[in-house]
Amino acid sequence: MSMGDHYFSAQPSSPEELRSLRVTLAGREITATTASGVFSPDRLDKGTEVLLANSPDAPPGGDFLDIGCGWGAISLSLALQSPHARVWALDVNERALDLVRRTAASLGLDNIRAVTADEIPPDVRFRTIRSNPPIRIGKPALHELLETWLPRLDTASDAFLVVQKNLGSDSLQRWMEQTLPDDFAVHRHAMAKGFRVLKVRHRSTTTGPIATQ
Repeated sequence: MSMGDHYFSAQPSSPEELRSLRVTLAGREITATTASGVFSPDRLDKGTEVLLANSPDAPPGGDFLDIGCGWGAISLSLALQSPHARVWALDVNERALDLVRRTAASLGLDNIRAVTADEIPPDVRFRTIRSNPPIRIGKPALHELLETWLPRLDTASDAFLVVQKNLGSDSLQRWMEQTLPDDFAVHRHAMAKGFRVLKVRHRSTTTGPIATQ
């Protein structure tokens, strides 16, 4: 990755250097296409591994969201689990989105939409949200990201976020408890390998306006 080039850059400046990565997702061994200029291109990172191992199976259908999808481990796992769902793989990094599309095509998955935020229709509500959120973009940007998307959980639906303990999982949990509408509940769902899996539950219909972008 070049100087000043981050995995959350919209257009990474480093050479693409496509590579193949064998991983097990949703109980199936697959080959994913990864590249430089995206998060964790050489392995399934520990945080995502913890999230996938400590969150329940996805619902059988509906719209799902992966916030900060990278090369697509979470999105691909959701799409494999729930072939009748529509999985929105969200990222600012165009290279990451291209990698998700490449792997989805190689696996014959036609239920993934790898998109930037403006490509998700404002009326879509999500049956589940799963994310290894981009903590390193800084608190203001991270908070704006979560304030935009978490309120779009459908009624009686859950989000699961994985955050490393020493990168502020406890403070993020407190912030969500204080910031999200009253009909959202936040609690620590699981702990493993220095990570916390935080669960956000939308308990009932929101009475106020829902944040969109």
